[in-house]
Amino acid sequence: MFTPKRSLVVVIAVLFLGLSMIGCGAKQPAQPDIEPKSGGLQVVTSISILADITRKVVGDRGQVTYIVPIGEAPEHYEPVPSDFQKVSNADILFANGLGLEEWLGRIVSNVTHTEVAYLTEGAPTIPLVGRDGADPHLWFNVKLVTDHYISNILNALIRLDPEGEKVYRRNAELYTARLQELDAWVVDQVQQIAPDRRVIVTTENAFKYFGEAYGFDTAGVWELNSHGEGTPQQISQIVDLVREHRVPGVFIETTVDRRYMEAVAKDTGVPIAGKLYTDALGPEGSSAETYIGMMKYNVHTLLKGLR
Repeated sequence: MFTPKRSLVVVIAVLFLGLSMIGCGAKQPAQPDIEPKSGGLQVVTSISILADITRKVVGDRGQVTYIVPIGEAPEHYEPVPSDFQKVSNADILFANGLGLEEWLGRIVSNVTHTEVAYLTEGAPTIPLVGRDGADPHLWFNVKLVTDHYISNILNALIRLDPEGEKVYRRNAELYTARLQELDAWVVDQVQQIAPDRRVIVTTENAFKYFGEAYGFDTAGVWELNSHGEGTPQQISQIVDLVREHRVPGVFIETTVDRRYMEAVAKDTGVPIAGKLYTDALGPEGSSAETYIGMMKYNVHTLLKGLR
């Protein structure tokens, strides 16, 4: 039976971060740390969306937890000492990549024994506008999850735990079938929105892959969450776009300050049509606690706001 490794956290890194957090009110992750479990893989993911997808493949052969708390934007996240413990105790860390987790290097550089696998590896990408790099939100195209995220997860798990290959492959097949049903459902549902109303305007332009896959134009105050975004010029540009294209409604995101889009709504007279989940799943009771639930919640919100 596969036995997960156990390693000590790099003490210097933990002490340094611990001292830096004293008195600053740093928020701890809103979910439990890894608890050692005999005979199973210990897997950490960067965000809750990846954790849910990974759990469906891991099944009962291990435990999966994540780093960035629900409700926080991964681009802005600041690691806390317990994150070092999670990663140090893990057999592998699954990250999205493409600049979503800029803080990851601060952990990996001090916990060098834990392997990091990027789930977007090999996937086609859409470039960011006005800055270098690709948009990291590939999970909004369900086919990219089935073709690349699950494949990368499966290959890594089999390599780490070859005895569990049959279980992992079976789990992946069952979950892929569910995602194929989800993809077909999304295609069917969005037909209820007239083509000229298929415009998604959010604060962070995170729905490019969704738009490409399901026939929507997308726009945002900014391209990717950053501490330097939300300038008056950016807000003015999105206000002009909303007016010019007669956008029926704009949307806020659960991991982004809503005041930017409230300013757009006020200046244009266009209502805020609902909230969307982008970089994190929803809390218990939100109907967005899983990847499939999150996608369905977002589609229902788009239907209500744009139809």
